[in-house]
Order: sequence, then C-alpha cells, then structure tokens
Amino acid sequence: MALQESGEMYLETIYILSQESSAVRAIDVGDYMGFSKPSVSRALGVLKNEGLVKKDDEGYLHLTKAGEILAKRIYERHSVLTKLLVDIGVDEKTAAEDACRVEHYISDKTFDAIKAHMKMNRS
Repeated sequence: MALQESGEMYLETIYILSQESSAVRAIDVGDYMGFSKPSVSRALGVLKNEGLVKKDDEGYLHLTKAGEILAKRIYERHSVLTKLLVDIGVDEKTAAEDACRVEHYISDKTFDAIKAHMKMNRS
C-alpha cells in the first residue's frame, strides 16, 4: 500500500501524540498539525478505510498494528535524518523541517545505509 505524504504525516502525528497521552482525539491532531477539522476528518477517514487508524466508542484515535508499524517507521526516519543533519552542522529547526520532507521519499536502501553509516561512526 502506497500512502501519500499527508497520510504519513497524520500517522506520525497520531504516533507522537499517543506517546504523550493515551487519549488522542481528532481535535488534538488538528491542533498539532495546524489543520482544519474538515481536513483532519477527511484524512482520518482515509486512514480508517486503509485499516491504519481506528476510533473507539469514546472518540479516541488508536493506530492499528499496521498503522503503528508504519508510523514508527516514519518517525524513525524523521529522527535519524534530523540527527544526521544536525551532526553535519545544520541548525535543529532547519534539520527537522528538511528531515520531514525527505522522510517520505528516501528509499529503504538509502535509509538503511545512512543508519549503518551513523552506527559505524558512533563506534
């Protein structure tokens, strides 16, 4: 399944918010991302249809197993790429913004090579 960048951003946001609180609502996602309620509602509908997000009886959002796997992958890419950019001298704000753009398009092969390179340089 090929999820668009915006869908990946929503998954990553739900993942981040769920690390801070088990009570994540659509309004929290919209506030975090700066998006309107209708935009969030449409995106969450797509993610629900893809089997990546579910809403419980109280209206709280939860990642499905598949959604959590994908969200963790996206978040890892963001974290690793941000660290790499900071390590080479990019300021943290710019590094985070650039990592956010790159994380959605970098191939698994290239990302794995970056992780291996960073791990090797820590040793």
